[in-house]
Amino acid sequence: MKSQRQAKIIEIISNRNVETQEQLLALLQAEGFRGTQATISRDIKELRIVKELTSLGTYRYTTSTNEVSGSFSARLNTIFRECVTGFDYAQNIIVIRTLPGLASAAGSAIDTMSLSTVVGSLAGDDTVMVVMRDNNAAAAFCGEIKNLIS
Repeated sequence: MKSQRQAKIIEIISNRNVETQEQLLALLQAEGFRGTQATISRDIKELRIVKELTSLGTYRYTTSTNEVSGSFSARLNTIFRECVTGFDYAQNIIVIRTLPGLASAAGSAIDTMSLSTVVGSLAGDDTVMVVMRDNNAAAAFCGEIKNLIS
């Protein structure tokens, strides 16, 4: 449940301007997640979420743009492993199916890997589309996904 909550946190702060922990907690509770302010505080620390100044002069939570640490990368891999329900590829495009609401977390995990063979990814609610540089890269990456989630 912790990894799903953290994936939802990443999704929420990616799509909304969240200024406070209380606001984030309320949004999580509206999505059906239970927790306390202390839980959210620990999640923010583990996910290395920071506040940034917006163009409106307010602050919002965001994922750090600094180099991703090994522990954060490992946490995203865990989230990825727990939320992927299936995947397939056609030529250089991979489609990854996830549990509802967790595609953004899976896409973030892929983006964090910084693979030169990944051109980009696009996440919806329960599906991530990944464009690879070529067909062989797509086949190899699907092999890595299989090993990761098995």
